[in-house]
Amino acid sequence: MSTGVIIVLIVILVGVVAAAAALVPRARGGFGGSGLKRRFGPEYDRTVARHDGDTKAAERELGERVQQHGSLREQPLEPAAREQYQARWAAAQELFVDSPRQAVADVDQLLGEVAGARGFPDVEEYDKQFDALSVHHADHVHGYRRVHRVVQSRTNGAPESQAGTEEMREAMLEARALFDDLISSDDGGRGSGSSSGRTGRHAFGSFNRQAVKGS
Repeated sequence: MSTGVIIVLIVILVGVVAAAAALVPRARGGFGGSGLKRRFGPEYDRTVARHDGDTKAAERELGERVQQHGSLREQPLEPAAREQYQARWAAAQELFVDSPRQAVADVDQLLGEVAGARGFPDVEEYDKQFDALSVHHADHVHGYRRVHRVVQSRTNGAPESQAGTEEMREAMLEARALFDDLISSDDGGRGSGSSSGRTGRHAFGSFNRQAVKGS
């Protein structure tokens, strides 16, 4: 092979490598900082804070979440299952007045089960399930984190005063948004105009008044 041919091949190879490198950010689907901020919203800021302000570490974690769970397809719920989940939420909401901690624990379990039914990782793998939920329901996933923390503090023997009634009420209110997302429609709640979503918000106001009175 002549020197001229070798040089031409090297030039072609360098060009191919350069083109591939230029296409990587596009192929990654907006995994850069601005893309992740848009996708995760407040969850992006919480992740940065958890990494003590280390933006690169936070973006690396969020990018991994997207890579692992971005292709997940949410499964539809049967109408009977949806009604059963709604009834369980209503029961937990009523229980809150007399036993807020148990109500929060019931909601934590319920969210995990509904997420599992929609095709997310199993409830027994909370961290993996949460990461997947954060990719597809970033705006509302923090409510799940809050109720789970209450349950974990109790499981780990933390003082009862660590999570007061008002904090638990707020956690349930925030968790309700994720619950509505998961049950309101087969596309994971993005059809927010559904009747179940409106019903949930109406019940939400009732829960506000009830919980404040009960506390």
